[in-house]
Amino acid sequence: MAIYTLRREQFVPRPLEEVFEFFSDAGNLQKITPHWLSFQILTPGPIDIRPGTLLDYRLKWHGLGISWRTEIVTWNPPRTFTDVQIRGPYKLWHHTHTFTPEAGGTRMVDVVNYQLPLGVLGATAHRFGVRRDLEKVFDYRQQVIASQFPPSAAIAPARE
Repeated sequence: MAIYTLRREQFVPRPLEEVFEFFSDAGNLQKITPHWLSFQILTPGPIDIRPGTLLDYRLKWHGLGISWRTEIVTWNPPRTFTDVQIRGPYKLWHHTHTFTPEAGGTRMVDVVNYQLPLGVLGATAHRFGVRRDLEKVFDYRQQVIASQFPPSAAIAPARE
């Protein structure tokens, strides 16, 4: 059974701490998720993000209602965190978010390793649309992040 990888990288012209703080608020997940997915966080807030935090949400994928639960398995502010699917549409979903200071801002890298259920049917679905759909979601996310963090004239130098 194939495990697929989706990797996205984005430069954000804002300081590391500011960018990571945005991702520390689970409510912002709704901001960066496309409206066509009818995304809704079900976990009551405020949500304290740390290892072991469970997030429940619903969305619609091509009209089908999907319940999804993820767990934060690593949380290392302000550098990285990882969430994994506990319940949802994938056989495997492992999403690592990495934030690195860079001259004039922050480099964000998302790496999603995922596997589809249903064997050959899942592989066929991947070929005929799942990958493309995921790419669209991450394209949208990058646009929202770019508009959320416009360049600023006063950005401190990168710290290592």
